[in-house]
Amino acid sequence: MELRDYVRILHKNWILIVALLVLGLVGGAGFAAVQTPKYVASTQLYVSVRTDGAATGDLVQGTTFARQMVASYVDVVDTALVLEPVIDELGLDTSVSALASRVTATTPLNTVLIDIAVTDRDPRQAAEIANAVAESFGGVVQNRLERPTGDASTSPVVTTVTEPAVAPSAPSAPNVPLLVLLGTLLGLALGVGAAVLRTVLDNRVHTLHDLEGITDRPMLGGIAFDPDAAKRPLVVHADPRNPRAESFRTLRTNLQFLDVEDGPRIFVVSSAGPGEGKSTTTANLAIALAETGARVALIDGDLRLPRVADYMGLEGGVGLTDVLIGRLDVADALQKWGSTDLFVLASGRIPPNPSELLGSGAMTKMLASLGEYFDYVLIDAPPLLLVTDAAVLGKKTRGVILVAASGKTRKQELSGAVRSLTTAGVQLLGTVVTMLPTKGPDSYGYGTYTYGAKHVAETAGGGRTAKRRKKKSASARADAEPRRRVSAGN
Repeated sequence: MELRDYVRILHKNWILIVALLVLGLVGGAGFAAVQTPKYVASTQLYVSVRTDGAATGDLVQGTTFARQMVASYVDVVDTALVLEPVIDELGLDTSVSALASRVTATTPLNTVLIDIAVTDRDPRQAAEIANAVAESFGGVVQNRLERPTGDASTSPVVTTVTEPAVAPSAPSAPNVPLLVLLGTLLGLALGVGAAVLRTVLDNRVHTLHDLEGITDRPMLGGIAFDPDAAKRPLVVHADPRNPRAESFRTLRTNLQFLDVEDGPRIFVVSSAGPGEGKSTTTANLAIALAETGARVALIDGDLRLPRVADYMGLEGGVGLTDVLIGRLDVADALQKWGSTDLFVLASGRIPPNPSELLGSGAMTKMLASLGEYFDYVLIDAPPLLLVTDAAVLGKKTRGVILVAASGKTRKQELSGAVRSLTTAGVQLLGTVVTMLPTKGPDSYGYGTYTYGAKHVAETAGGGRTAKRRKKKSASARADAEPRRRVSAGN
């Protein structure tokens, strides 16, 4: 993945990341709150060698001797020899090993100093133990480790307390800021990891970028998500200024640039599965094409679950099925919609053999007849993964426009639809992604379209222009023209 992909992941999953970050912060603070405070009291000893009346050379030798012995003395501090007297003196309810785990002794490099630190839950007791350990250690050194020899009455090694232990005012543990910081960092890491894992495991199509690894065919357009799409499926006609309506016009323009070959411009619109917006895409694209003055035929080729007639507000009981079985002439089955040159061929009654009818010679003859008169013929076909109808129709036309829904269509489903077209030898003209969010990391960059809104409102749907209104009578006479020509072609 590229850097922009990671940025999109973080942007898209910021709520999850922030939630886990806060959870880590609270967890770190909670862990610190339940920890028992521990206090550390320290004392320092100075180790020296008696040199009463000694020469300078003896002083140097004594200091060198003390420095050499200090490293060994440090290891003696937490032994039973030193700690047992401390336990007896203070009446501690603990063992030598337990007390030894709370006592540490260190010596700074190249010094004759010994630092003794004691950890305890009670700050006062920590200081008492530290001072007692220092006193006991001094006695062990003078009376056991460095006992006087010969006529000497005192040990040559002297330990002096240079800094007695005092009760600490603040605990040394837990380190609340550190635990909170670690908890926050852990929560942040878990949040980012969960966001990346969630994205990797999510195999749905979300952006136009997701199509790059599935097909190399061009992206014809992205249709903005509209929460009111069910209430106004024909948004190009109902609300021309809506960003979703403008996205259909962009699709129209891309289709016009894509189709540069000679011959009938007949296209099939399908999807991998149901509910991905193929029918509304086909209907709105037909309206957008008709807005340019083109003659457009919209055919409901979904003979299993027809929707076009309902969306267009037309009678759907008579249509394609009746034409294919020879019961009705196509010119009589076409229904004019709006004030543009848009004609709709509904599905008619649902037959028992849709695939056979769509693949029949009658279908081929009808499409050829429509292609001679209309500038564009759009066919709404069933989903590719459910039935073979779309592939059958694709063989008789320029090719298939494949629709996928953002956040719904799975990548393997889209790949399966592409493979089914390839296997059938049908050309995939391009793809369209519907339900794209208008905001957020997966948005397609839609905004509020206001430039030329007056002109768009005048030219969309029933209000074409003043010029068209003046030619109303001429348009009425022309309504019979496609019927005459299509009928002649049949």
